[in-house]
Amino acid sequence: MPDARPVAVDESDDDTLARSDIPLAACSSSVHASNRSTVASSIDDDSDLDVLNEHGDLERTFELEDLTRNADASSLQGSAFRGGYRKANMDEEKTPQRRKSKKARFLLYTPEEERAVLRKLDRRLVLFMALLYMLSFLDRSNIGNARIAGLSQDLQLSSSQYEWLLTGFYIAYVMFEWMTLLYRIIPPHIYIAVCVASWGGIASLQSVATSFPFLLTLRALLGISEAAFGPGVPFYLSFFFKREELALRTGLFISAAPLATSFASSLAWLITKVGEKSQMIAPWRMLFLVEGFPSVVVAVFVWFYVPDSPGTAVFLTRQERKVASRRLSKEKDIHGQIAGKGGLEWREILQTLADPKCYITAAMFFSCNVAFSSLPVFLPTIIEEMGYSALTSQALSAPPYLVAFVVVLLTAYFSDRFRNRSLFVCFHALLGACGYLIIAIAGLRRAGAAWRYAGIYLAASGFFSAITIIITWTINNQDSDSKKGTGIAMLNIIGQMGPLLGTRLYPDSDQPYYVRGMTVCAGFMVLVFVLSLGLRFILAASNRKTAVAYSRVEDEDEDSQGLVTEGKAGVAEERFQFML
Repeated sequence: MPDARPVAVDESDDDTLARSDIPLAACSSSVHASNRSTVASSIDDDSDLDVLNEHGDLERTFELEDLTRNADASSLQGSAFRGGYRKANMDEEKTPQRRKSKKARFLLYTPEEERAVLRKLDRRLVLFMALLYMLSFLDRSNIGNARIAGLSQDLQLSSSQYEWLLTGFYIAYVMFEWMTLLYRIIPPHIYIAVCVASWGGIASLQSVATSFPFLLTLRALLGISEAAFGPGVPFYLSFFFKREELALRTGLFISAAPLATSFASSLAWLITKVGEKSQMIAPWRMLFLVEGFPSVVVAVFVWFYVPDSPGTAVFLTRQERKVASRRLSKEKDIHGQIAGKGGLEWREILQTLADPKCYITAAMFFSCNVAFSSLPVFLPTIIEEMGYSALTSQALSAPPYLVAFVVVLLTAYFSDRFRNRSLFVCFHALLGACGYLIIAIAGLRRAGAAWRYAGIYLAASGFFSAITIIITWTINNQDSDSKKGTGIAMLNIIGQMGPLLGTRLYPDSDQPYYVRGMTVCAGFMVLVFVLSLGLRFILAASNRKTAVAYSRVEDEDEDSQGLVTEGKAGVAEERFQFML
């Protein structure tokens, strides 16, 4: 082999041999041989490490195993070779030896691919979950429309019995809130399909009710089937979205409630009008049947369409499923548990049960639910008591919820954009309180119906938006799936006791102004404001304490020969910050 001109190696490179010359041919041969002597190990999604490059793009770090025959300290880093080489012996054939592996960074997807996946998840998954929630809320709250369509007269229900129909639903609902954790145990496509079919069938059976006990039993069963689905959907969505993306998606989901209420009012008006003319079936029976049975049909589609995790979404391509999974690889808890994987950690469940912060958010949710549960089921009656006919009151029930639908989406969008929860909860809690106070004061002063109707817009926009952010806030401030599921279960078990009070705030004796019920709801919305501010201060103090602790660890590491140990560096990367 011809002699090669020696090339000096830069002494400033810490990885090179000091003052050594490397034959150019040997170096060139080593580079040329890299295609055959350096092989990449197969990429294992469970062991890959996600990092962020200087541009903020998510990258995957995986190992390249160096099989260079004579390289003693060679490695591949990024796109350049760094390291010292001993003089190559080109005459001797040696068996390649497996070298110690080094890590290299490779971008596995582009920001454009990630945005495309998010758009598909929003259109195909979030909107579909919103549709399911709209159907469930429709079947839950249409009893208010059925009441003024003739239910109370046909079954001879007293005011107290009607209140028990509402209370019975929520008692069953609260008792089975723990079923939220089943999203981690049963494949979601099976679990959700069973829930949808259950509430659809039960809601339809209400159309054949002939007595108060029969209808009360059906309402309790409806509460069980809906408790298994709705409260856990934000938790389910956390399998697919990052913390800073969750409020908007929860908002899209929750906004189905005011949309369903407005749709129910419009549909109830139409069905009531058709029922009065046909006289083949009582309008309230037709209402339960028309609004309940579609859920049974949709349940079949749910079984085949709803994914269990990002990697099983049938509406994504193979590459998109990989991107959807990899983008969440950073969303790991301190044990390396990947979001969306099955199983429960009982130690983490007990830790969450002992966490005071969970009880604060649950108290906020309880307060919101006092208003959230009572107004939809009584609004048609309240408007009717303002002096409007039954048909007109059905129609006038829709616009406040359409406005609330838009406000919820805007609130969720800006909450994600500014990465803030508490300020939005505070604002909307005060907005809801102002709405209820306007209604109460207008009732005391015997003001015109327009004042009370205007207050409904503020109240509905306030409590729907506050509930959306409270649910998201609860999930954001738990660092593992087991804790998220437990936090949501606690939120709903305690929070859904609010309707037990809320549904009893509007007795017939308080008509037509219902001043007491409106005043109580206003007071609870003010309580939400106070609790939200308190929780913000607690979380901010915890973040400062954590930052100081990790700052001390990093300072100690730097003092130790200027190096950061691998274990401590890993812990630093896993630091969890509460979202305020």
